Amino acid sequence: MTKLIDSLKEIGFNTYEAKVYLALLKKHPATGYEISKLSEVPQARAYDTLNVLTQKGIVTATLEKPVRYIPIKPKELTQNYKKHINHNIDYLEKHLPEVKEEILEPIIPISNKANIMSKIIDTINSAKKSIYIELWAKDFKLFEQELLNAYNRNVEIRIISFEKIHTNFGLVYEHPFVKRIENCINGRIIALVIDDSEAIYGKIASNDNSQTNIFYTQNTDFVFLTKEFITHDMMLLDIQSNFPKELMYTYGNGMKHLHDKIYGANNIYTKIK
Repeated sequence: MTKLIDSLKEIGFNTYEAKVYLALLKKHPATGYEISKLSEVPQARAYDTLNVLTQKGIVTATLEKPVRYIPIKPKELTQNYKKHINHNIDYLEKHLPEVKEEILEPIIPISNKANIMSKIIDTINSAKKSIYIELWAKDFKLFEQELLNAYNRNVEIRIISFEKIHTNFGLVYEHPFVKRIENCINGRIIALVIDDSEAIYGKIASNDNSQTNIFYTQNTDFVFLTKEFITHDMMLLDIQSNFPKELMYTYGNGMKHLHDKIYGANNIYTKIK
């Protein structure tokens, strides 16, 4: 009997439910009082258990007074359980493979100019669909061949260059205020996004003796923000190229009024020429 109780518990019964069901198999129809005596389950708990088994469809209650209870046949019980288990197994087999580990991609710092150049070149070479890059003209020369190779692979190229570059591929925007920005940050920004899946962002030190660091990642949030940084600059540069007089009138030479408005009148951009 103990083995039967344990087996019923394996398929979802608790101890009282197993004892009550086995007692009903021995004697049915039977009253709650009779089942309590036969199963050795306290009378109050026996009635509660019978109500639960009735709700589960394992026991049927008669309409007569006193109420008597009848169990479903063992074969019906096991067949119902098999159907339930098979349904759950089918569901799990279908949907468990859809559960993927949520990996938070690390943001990896890279130092040393040689390592940085190598990582940028490797990233450009792996591009399959698109490249968005913002960099100084002097740094563009270091990666020009890789960018041209990507263009020849039908990769879409979008470039922002600090200072003018001469190239016959890709969409190119020239960023003004080159010396001011480089002096301000003591370095040259580089931002790169390929295929909306990988990003590089950092600063190449102007002084060869200074520490140079960039960050590489496949973190989707970082990739998104880096691309937004580049495309936001592209939109502003496009506006500047199409409405130079209007912008000069509104914001002054070098867009000083705009810098003052955004950064404050004593911002670092106004102090560095």
